[in-house]
Amino acid sequence: MVTVPRRPSAAPRPPTTAPAPAPAATAAKATKAAATGGAHEAAGRSLDLTLLAVAVAGVSMSAPLIAATAAPALAIAFWRNAMAVGVLTPVALWRHRAVLRAMGRRALGLSGAAGLVLALHFGLWLPSLGMTSVATSTALVTTTPVWTTLLLRLRGHRPPGLVWAGTALAVVGVLILTGIDLSTGTRALAGDALALGAGMAAAGYVLLGAQVRRTASTTAYTFVCYGTTAVVLLGACLVSGSALGGWSGTTWLKISVLTVTAQLLGHSLLNRVVRGLGPSTTSTAILLETPGAALVAALWLGQTPPAAAYPALAVVLAGRALVVPADSRA
Repeated sequence: MVTVPRRPSAAPRPPTTAPAPAPAATAAKATKAAATGGAHEAAGRSLDLTLLAVAVAGVSMSAPLIAATAAPALAIAFWRNAMAVGVLTPVALWRHRAVLRAMGRRALGLSGAAGLVLALHFGLWLPSLGMTSVATSTALVTTTPVWTTLLLRLRGHRPPGLVWAGTALAVVGVLILTGIDLSTGTRALAGDALALGAGMAAAGYVLLGAQVRRTASTTAYTFVCYGTTAVVLLGACLVSGSALGGWSGTTWLKISVLTVTAQLLGHSLLNRVVRGLGPSTTSTAILLETPGAALVAALWLGQTPPAAAYPALAVVLAGRALVVPADSRA
């Protein structure tokens, strides 16, 4: 019997572990990552500021374009929203179809309510531009943050004292401005009242939209909201007998430019940048809409408000400038 010797078993190898990175290497990687993140953040903020400037320029064109368009105010408001819905429809039904289907009754109801209030806003503001100056109408309609603050107070929100000071200052400016227009005629005063009512309606639109956007995308919300607004304004045009067509090519061009600059480009970019820049920076920048619209109206339409109106406009803007940043820190 031949015995075959066994091969000696190999000695167990110690477990291999990766060498711990040197502290200097770890610190270098962290520094590089922080620098990269900071660069991306700075680039993103720079892009948001650029888009914000474009948005403010877009909304500043709104009032002068409306004042220069030879069409009924309600018809302009209808086509502005209807054209926007036409542009949003492919995007909403293709890319946001699931979000639209997932919107519950509450979100759909609030979006519809926001559309109704937005229709009221347009129905009041656009006629005011034919009754008072562009500068005055724009200053009064952009008092929205003041009315938003008051509505929030009724719901239990307690704003800081600086907000109340800004609100009081803005109201004083409004009283001075309307007093000046009263001296020029009741038509201008009626235009002021319409613009002020439009600013109040916009406050309701802002609050309703803020509720919906907690659960729905901006595209889904605006699609339902603008659609409701267009339907309501179409009904208003039919009831009032406002013509919906038969205008010159120049008029249609102005309505198209209004839709692109103010409705799609202006408001859409504001919704885009508010996430990165915050509501305070975004809302404060919109203060530039009033002087921007006044400048365009002066250069293009030759329309300038009375000299006495400029201090009142400054008081309104100063009051609003106090309300927005202080309320965002509350």
